Amino acid sequence: MWTVLASMIIFALVGAASPGPVNIIATSSGARFGYRRTLPHVLGASLAYSVVVLISGIALTQTSYWLPKATGLLSMLGGLFLLYMALKIALAKPSRSVQGEVDQPAFLRDGALAQLLNPKAWLVALSGVSLFVVSDLPDTVYLWLFCLVSLCCCFVGVSLWALLGEQLGQYLTTAKRQLMFNRLMAVLLASTVCLMWWEQL
Repeated sequence: MWTVLASMIIFALVGAASPGPVNIIATSSGARFGYRRTLPHVLGASLAYSVVVLISGIALTQTSYWLPKATGLLSMLGGLFLLYMALKIALAKPSRSVQGEVDQPAFLRDGALAQLLNPKAWLVALSGVSLFVVSDLPDTVYLWLFCLVSLCCCFVGVSLWALLGEQLGQYLTTAKRQLMFNRLMAVLLASTVCLMWWEQL
């Protein structure tokens, strides 16, 4: 159980802290308006992501009852997708800037909509559910645990981007630092997959 929980936390933190549209909005808003005024965006994105995880979990756990032999395949495919994402993160070229044009701080609904309409959020949630929920019983306990972990880690991850925007606005604008960050995220993501596959042996 502790290995699963630790892997869930690492997985959720890496997913939440990796670059993406929700985090770019948080960074931009944090840089211009500060963390406190960006907090509604952070909360909206976090709540919406936990809903995405819940919907994904319900869909996949119901499917796993109908097709019990598919859970191993789902875990393998989810893990392969995450390894692919880790490779993409590791090889990602640095962007020129993390700051965008924002006229007002992002609101709660903005964060929620950005997350609900974010394909990365759905793919990561489905991958996580296939690794942590579908392969273990009782499914509902692991699903609710993963939803809670995802909510907390998303809040932390998006908050970090907003705080980086506020405190260290120039930190990720250098190519060297972006590459170091991307490679660290890739290694953590790949290690999460390896830990989960090892646990299932």
